[in-house]
Amino acid sequence: MIRGLYTAVTGLVTLEAKQDVITNNIANANTTGFKGDNLSIKSFEDVLLANKEKLANGNTVKNTLGKLNLGAKIDETNTLWTQGTLNETEKKTDFGIQGSGFFTVRKNTADGVKEYYTRDGNFRVNTQGYLVTNTGDSVLGVNNATGAREPIYVGNNEPQLDASGNLFINGVSTYKFATADFEDYNSLKKIGDNLYEGQNPNYGGEVSVQQGVLEKSNVNIINEMVNMMTIMRSFETNQKVVQTLDETLGKAASEIGAVR
Repeated sequence: MIRGLYTAVTGLVTLEAKQDVITNNIANANTTGFKGDNLSIKSFEDVLLANKEKLANGNTVKNTLGKLNLGAKIDETNTLWTQGTLNETEKKTDFGIQGSGFFTVRKNTADGVKEYYTRDGNFRVNTQGYLVTNTGDSVLGVNNATGAREPIYVGNNEPQLDASGNLFINGVSTYKFATADFEDYNSLKKIGDNLYEGQNPNYGGEVSVQQGVLEKSNVNIINEMVNMMTIMRSFETNQKVVQTLDETLGKAASEIGAVR
């Protein structure tokens, strides 16, 4: 009975974690470049059930009755890297990536200046004339003259991207986006503000960047709502199991164990 209670409770904990992931996906369904997450669940290792049969000579032998599963647990959270739809905005500071790759941004943190990666190309020009994200982080480019990776300076001009990925400022081919890609996307970690932290980025690969477009979130809101309803029904079922077992244990303690 206690084992059944444990199984139901672990199910509730796992379902709550899955609900949190789905809720976050729904909340970011309209976030530019957002990639949805999926929580993987796996069962605890099966245990063998056995009883002991007493033989005539006083010895006992263990007979295997079968296997019992002790519930579910969280395996891992995976980001779904499918391409989001590119919507035209015709805005000169909007950029979208078709296929693999990320924009590189430079962010001031409590631990110093760090570089992170994003699919969100909804950029703007700050008061100093630099291309930045919505949260004010510097968008990095490769200077065509020096080869240095540095914040993209636009000034009062409108950037113009050509088919080869060159970013023209005031008619001069000045930068290319410092795009990055990764061999193993599972190594990327979400840190908030639609940014990712990653190790060993490859800055030399070909990444297709388009101007005047934004990549929509890849979250399918209908699927997420269906998943949410399924989670809620499963949660209610597990709650009823816990309630029933709690009532049964209460009777065992108050009635069966009573001294008469």
